[in-house]
Amino acid sequence: MRLVLLGPPGSGKGTQAVRLAQAFGLQHVATGDILRDEVARQTDLGIKAKAFMDAGQLVPDQLVSDMIAGRLQADFILDGYPRSLPQAESLTHLLKQKGWTLDAALNLQVPEDEIVARLSGRLVCLQCKTVFPAGTESPCQKCGGKLGKRADDNANVIRERLNVYHNTTKPLENYYQKLGLLREVPAVGSPDEIFKRLCATLKRA
Repeated sequence: MRLVLLGPPGSGKGTQAVRLAQAFGLQHVATGDILRDEVARQTDLGIKAKAFMDAGQLVPDQLVSDMIAGRLQADFILDGYPRSLPQAESLTHLLKQKGWTLDAALNLQVPEDEIVARLSGRLVCLQCKTVFPAGTESPCQKCGGKLGKRADDNANVIRERLNVYHNTTKPLENYYQKLGLLREVPAVGSPDEIFKRLCATLKRA
């Protein structure tokens, strides 16, 4: 099974991607984790990416796509990629080269006010960067580090991030709709409820 997980910031992509990967035996491909790993290991791609990051610029689509291409296994769920039409087109080309097809693009739907509330209250481990919902107590359940708030998790910055999402990533919904792969999944409720909806959607796919 090969899946793309779409949705705005704060929609729960990371949480649900991990659960789906475990449930269906998929490789969980998280763009942020791969990017940090490439930079930490000082690979050729990581060095190039760091130059853009240090300059406060977005890592170019092709560079991100090259990182993903080097990691994909036969069965996967993509979390945080693609984020733009050029990335989606690169992914389609890559899969065609490998003789693979995508099974579904799952789109997590969350009202904007709910997203702002979620992101304003969430906590992040200051050591390993794992994100936790509001009310989670230190230490980090993953590495034991201290939990705190991200500087950009305030209403004004969040709404600006949502604007970027609407301009850059939301067009992917139409892209995958035309390919017959888009599956809309309401993502309000508990993580368990959302996970059940995702599983039910995949059974119908």
